[in-house]
Amino acid sequence: MQHTPDCCPDSLKNNDRRHWLMAGFGLSVAAAAGLSVIPATAAAVSLTQAQRDAMTPDQVIDMLQQGNARFRSGKMQSHDFLAQKRATATGQYPAAVILSCIDSRAPGEIIFDTGIGDAFGARIAGNIATPDLIGSMEFACAVAGAKLVLVLGHTGCGAIAGAINGVKLGNLTGLLQQIEPAVKATTYDGERTGSNRAFVDAVARQNVQLTVNVIRQNSAILAGLEKDGKIKMIGAMYDLSNGEVAFLH
Repeated sequence: MQHTPDCCPDSLKNNDRRHWLMAGFGLSVAAAAGLSVIPATAAAVSLTQAQRDAMTPDQVIDMLQQGNARFRSGKMQSHDFLAQKRATATGQYPAAVILSCIDSRAPGEIIFDTGIGDAFGARIAGNIATPDLIGSMEFACAVAGAKLVLVLGHTGCGAIAGAINGVKLGNLTGLLQQIEPAVKATTYDGERTGSNRAFVDAVARQNVQLTVNVIRQNSAILAGLEKDGKIKMIGAMYDLSNGEVAFLH
């Protein structure tokens, strides 16, 4: 019996752990109009390998868009988290890896209405791409089979405002310096300060786009998977006021 890989470095040393053979719980993969692999009943559980592998990157985007629409409408799925926990105890088949900010108001799993095992989550202030996070994304896609890398920024981001204002605070100083290229690259005619919410949001959007480029430039593995059409790497912005996620294609 083969073992399911986890995020520990030792698992990467065993090539046969790339082949995940755990049998999942039954859900038919939706096709044609209105793909929805997230179950509509509390009895349904997490993605199986067959379901995830049958999806295209565009279908994963559609899955997340549908989940966000449910979140905004207040009609979220009734998740049976205990069933999902049991289903994923020996294996996981996430369809996406989401790099988002640590802001408590922007939890990716909730705003996309996903369950346990549906998406990898990576969070850091300002949703920047450090070498370690890029390595984690390489694991998520090249080893675990995720089809989408999504960089998710949000409005009213404190890390962005801090970078604009040149905040200095311990280890945070170096983190915010990685956002400074987005501040400089943002074209804006108004007040360029961290107290101007419109400018903060403009920089946040620019930061998302630059972060996607950083990932491409610093990971030959992910860039190669994208070139081959096996994954997509895109950005998105989450609006704190209305709950909407706008994908930046």
